[in-house]
Amino acid sequence: MLDMKFVRDNPELVIEAVKKRNGSLDLTEFLALDKERREIVQSVEQLKKQRNDASQEIGKLKKAGQNADAQQAAVRALGEDIAKQDAQLTEVEGKLKAILLTIPNIPAEDVPVGKDDSCNPVIRTIGEPRKFDFTPKPHWEIGENLGILDFERGVKVSGARYVFYKGLGSRLERSVIEFFLDLHTQKHGYTEFFPPFIVNGASMQGTGQLPKFAEDMYKLENGDMYLIPTAEVPVTNLHRDDVLKAEELPLKYTAYSACFRAEAGAAGKDTRGLIRMHQFNKVELVKFTKPEDSWAELDKLTADAEEVLQVLGLPYHVVRLCTGDLGFSSATTYDLEVWLPAANCYREISSCSNFLDFQARRANIRFKRDAKAKPEFVHTLNGSGVAVGRTVAAILENYQNADGSVTVPETLRKYMGVDVITKA
Repeated sequence: MLDMKFVRDNPELVIEAVKKRNGSLDLTEFLALDKERREIVQSVEQLKKQRNDASQEIGKLKKAGQNADAQQAAVRALGEDIAKQDAQLTEVEGKLKAILLTIPNIPAEDVPVGKDDSCNPVIRTIGEPRKFDFTPKPHWEIGENLGILDFERGVKVSGARYVFYKGLGSRLERSVIEFFLDLHTQKHGYTEFFPPFIVNGASMQGTGQLPKFAEDMYKLENGDMYLIPTAEVPVTNLHRDDVLKAEELPLKYTAYSACFRAEAGAAGKDTRGLIRMHQFNKVELVKFTKPEDSWAELDKLTADAEEVLQVLGLPYHVVRLCTGDLGFSSATTYDLEVWLPAANCYREISSCSNFLDFQARRANIRFKRDAKAKPEFVHTLNGSGVAVGRTVAAILENYQNADGSVTVPETLRKYMGVDVITKA
């Protein structure tokens, strides 16, 4: 959420920023409400001063043994007026917050301006795509032929965009999760959490999913509870309404979770395979930092996610998201895109973002530089470290063999217990 004063003082800048995101914004109502709010605050302050003056006068009259009935009646009337205007202020502030919750973050100044993902510049490319002496198969065909992925029964049991992993397919998925968590905790210094997969509406609002993206969420029938779209939500909200100590920062957390997304806006996209599922696994990286450290910490977080792909020997490149492709809460995002031979293209496997104080302001996450300092909002960052199903897809395609088997990447063999996945 943007700072109310910032929006008031920079309406044209905010409108232009939303325009660069392919959106539109009319701040007429916001500015009118903000003016009304300031007028009410000023009026209440004046009434409170009058009440304080009258109360002092009552004290003087009583001390002098004089009648103060009229002054007491005036104080009661002033109290009623203050209560009435306080109620009006609460209503106006609620309307202002409702508007602020729908305004996306301001892109950082160096974010490239562009309409969509076709405008995302490639920052660096790591690894060379393998040259096959046979026509590489797509991962879903490999998985089905090996008997380790069953999309047909996933559809039967749950519907489109669900899958059963089986045998060594299940072990591969589990091995990837364990490898990610071990790397991030043992080498990169993250603290591991195993979070709830169901959160309340306040948590979804804190990280920016609500109210903007309600249609993409799975809401439970009873109460204000949701299945999480990513571990970012519970892990970031772990510190909602907290005041952290400066010496604690940066806090570095990692978590595995299942993720649940209705994908309401993705009809017709990636209808086959593991790329776009309603339920999938992911290992998330979350950071809480001082404002002055967040850009350096974003580079480190991105490097931590990249190392996963480097150790697995998967070719990838890093792209900088342009304004038109930037997520709602993000000020800057780098996407890691892994090479998929059958599709002959790179596909997103991780997004690493700096939200500045946007999420912290929504979730009221602050820190103090010392005991006497005024609390400040932290900066929050997160990135996939990385998406598990898409990693499995990339392994199956990049490590496939002509006979239909799949060579297990060396780093995963101690988790898998086998060197090659063959048909059972």
